[in-house]
Amino acid sequence: MHIHLDAIGGIAGDMFIAAVLDAFPDLRDGTLEAIQAAGLPADVQLSVREHTDHALTGLRFIVDEKQRLNAPGHNHTPFSDIRSMLAEAPLETSVKSTATGIFTRVAEAEAKVHGRSVDTVSFHELGEWDSVADIVGAAFLISRLNARWTVGALPQGSGRVKTAHGYLPVPTPATVLLLEGFDFCDDGVTGERVTPTGAAILNYLEANQPRERKARRLLRNGSGFGTRNLPGMSNVLRLLAFEAAEAVTETDRVAELAFEIDDQTPEDLAIGLDKLRAYPAVLDVLQAAVFAKKGRIAVQVQVLAEPSDLENVLNLCFAETTTLGIRHQIVERRKLHRRHSAVEAEGRTVRIKVAERPVGSTVKAEADDLSKVKGDRGDRERIRRVVEQVSRAQEEDEA
Repeated sequence: MHIHLDAIGGIAGDMFIAAVLDAFPDLRDGTLEAIQAAGLPADVQLSVREHTDHALTGLRFIVDEKQRLNAPGHNHTPFSDIRSMLAEAPLETSVKSTATGIFTRVAEAEAKVHGRSVDTVSFHELGEWDSVADIVGAAFLISRLNARWTVGALPQGSGRVKTAHGYLPVPTPATVLLLEGFDFCDDGVTGERVTPTGAAILNYLEANQPRERKARRLLRNGSGFGTRNLPGMSNVLRLLAFEAAEAVTETDRVAELAFEIDDQTPEDLAIGLDKLRAYPAVLDVLQAAVFAKKGRIAVQVQVLAEPSDLENVLNLCFAETTTLGIRHQIVERRKLHRRHSAVEAEGRTVRIKVAERPVGSTVKAEADDLSKVKGDRGDRERIRRVVEQVSRAQEEDEA
């Protein structure tokens, strides 16, 4: 599923939760239960209410009491305290991991702004229960939806906002760091339009701002409203949930290296290529028999690697083979979106890879797991069919 966000009024944690719950109302009870499980005091009440703003209707998510995690008189909450609280909370592992990840993004930005280490960072505005509720609620929804996220141009806002550090420009320094690389627009409406919590959620989601326009089918929509009243417009975050009408692909870049070997023994070359395959930046190593100069039968080698580590991969190729020269280039690659999972079949756990194709999803059992099956090819093929049938049945149940 692909979920796109239109930050018309802006984005904050409560707006994100409200927009998602408006589109996916079946997740409401689970969201509130997860937030309470994070350790909120009994007198901090949560509610999801219908709301109308400039003739648009949707939801608001409200935490009706603000108080700090620490005792009265404290003006800060150490990041380490929040991290420990989440680790000890009776939450699902995926929710803990996502919530901690979002808080960590904020802590890293604050550390950079103030020239401190992450472990010594303390939160002020984000050290309140409403911020914990926003981030834990967002983490629960993100983990449940398992979607690809995008966002439109973000409203820049302007002016100053009062913080524990005094007045800061809008967007605040931490928010600016979290949103490096995102597109902004200036619609002339002042004030803080993207909060640090909203920015951290977008940063964690790596919500790309797409340039391509592809066919897709609209499944659901939702509207989440913020607390401010904006002049002449709704303070709304709109959510559109799409299903791809064709294969969902993404484009990246890889380094392609090629060379031929005609003077290295097959035994030693196999060892060298295995070491190449084991290098973290190497994506794949292929080899094929070819006729080289002087009528010699040679081995043609092709290596695909991460472009950022090209120099080290080149040096490794020279070290592990007898080649005297390597052709290399950076090329674009189009990939189908895929996800990894595991299923139980006949008392064994088998990992699977699910790829989204134009004709629908396809399932492939991992060969390494099938190699552990006792018996011959027929036994492996039987387990493979069982694994793929179980996987498809699970997907149909979830749909």
